[in-house]
Amino acid sequence: MGDNGKTDTGAGLFDPIPLPCGTILKNRIVKSAMSDSLGDGTGHPTAAQARLYRRWAEGGVAASIIGELQGSPDFAEKPGNLVLRASSDLPRFKELSRAGSANGALLWVQLGHAGALAYPPTSVPAGPSAQNLPGLHCREMSLEEIARLPSEIATTADLARRAGFGGVQVHAAHGFLLSQFLSPLFNRRTDRYGGGIANRMRLLLEVIAAVRKAVGPDYPVAVKLNSSDQLEGGLQEAEALEVVAALDRCSIDLIDISGGTYFPGARAASDSGGRGPYFLDFATRARALTSSPLMLTGGIKTYSQAREVLAGGAVDIVGLARAFCLEPSLPALWQEGLQLEPAFPRFAETPEGGVTAWFTLRMSELAEAGAGPVPDDLQEAIHLYEARDAERAERWRGCFAKPG
Repeated sequence: MGDNGKTDTGAGLFDPIPLPCGTILKNRIVKSAMSDSLGDGTGHPTAAQARLYRRWAEGGVAASIIGELQGSPDFAEKPGNLVLRASSDLPRFKELSRAGSANGALLWVQLGHAGALAYPPTSVPAGPSAQNLPGLHCREMSLEEIARLPSEIATTADLARRAGFGGVQVHAAHGFLLSQFLSPLFNRRTDRYGGGIANRMRLLLEVIAAVRKAVGPDYPVAVKLNSSDQLEGGLQEAEALEVVAALDRCSIDLIDISGGTYFPGARAASDSGGRGPYFLDFATRARALTSSPLMLTGGIKTYSQAREVLAGGAVDIVGLARAFCLEPSLPALWQEGLQLEPAFPRFAETPEGGVTAWFTLRMSELAEAGAGPVPDDLQEAIHLYEARDAERAERWRGCFAKPG
């Protein structure tokens, strides 16, 4: 039976699930992390951001994950990201956590560090190894910087807990810093953090251990992991499965499986127009290597897809992102048998970054009164998206000194 007493044919979609730490998700539907770019340019949440996460919570989601909360302003992915550190105005973060925790939902934060993909107008990008490629320039991080990272990320996790957020997700996917360390394309180090996959996953395991120690045993700690980078020379599935096996020996509450990278010029799986779910085969192989709950993110757009993924038994939770941008109340509607197939927009031309820009602006439309409809022309959407980034970058530079 569904939560409203009606027959639920969703193959467990609306069944609660306990996590290893003891936290219970009220159903199996999670709003996956997206960079909503709704921060105010000083690293703090906005009222619009709180309204957006409240809408998702009231729409019946079990949990929402905020994309890319930073512990430092030095390596942010975008100037609309949040920065949570000792000097932050914690009450403003508490307001956001309260809004996103309505209706029995949980609001988690994704612990981010963009590394080599940090936004150049506000950062000096740095990664495992120096890069000098078209659209990607970064310096190599020192061993001293790497050694500080676990405790720095753990401090951010503890601040998130104190601010009332319901859990944290360590971001090791999509080409951001911990994903860069896992990938031989980004990581050409010859010290203890480079070489074979056992060394390349070392920093990720150190971060998880530090985060768990900081937040305690009863607080949800998740990991987002690439099944592969989907790039020649990047992390491949066989090595990603070795990471899954290593995570099974850690104190992890959820492994969120995704794939791909924001490497310049790479086309995201979600922009390809292909039918999802994209990474289900990998999740099926991962299931044999871990007892941790598994979540699948990527290409799940409809009720029938979500139901079929869970019915297969490899995955415990489904993660949806762009579908929630189209209809924030999908779980409640699905439980009533409504909007089983959200109407995704179709674009005649899809310039690089255009679809991402459109969906990011769509989140603003949901959150901000008077934001207006998102233009159908993706070039115009890109222009609006970049103009907003430029405005917030100026504010960011006025608030934070650019590193080095």
